[in-house]
Amino acid sequence: MPCRPANATVLDLSTMTCKQFVDGGDDTIKMVLIWMDGWYKGDSDEAIIDTEVFVENAKKFGTYCGKNPTISIVNAAEAVLGK
Repeated sequence: MPCRPANATVLDLSTMTCKQFVDGGDDTIKMVLIWMDGWYKGDSDEAIIDTEVFVENAKKFGTYCGKNPTISIVNAAEAVLGK
């Protein structure tokens, strides 16, 4: 069975709101959470995903976005995970 190319999607995380994130479906939510995890680790951290920390941060982010649907996800991430 030949491989079919996936449909390309462009997600502009700089303009995405929390409502768009929540309404984006499972694939969008997973991509954003993985991006957020890597972004806030920075270049100096090891290439490790600690699932307990990941899930805890995802819950915090989801709760914050649920209460602040019009804020951008970048600002929400900074509020929840900013260093």
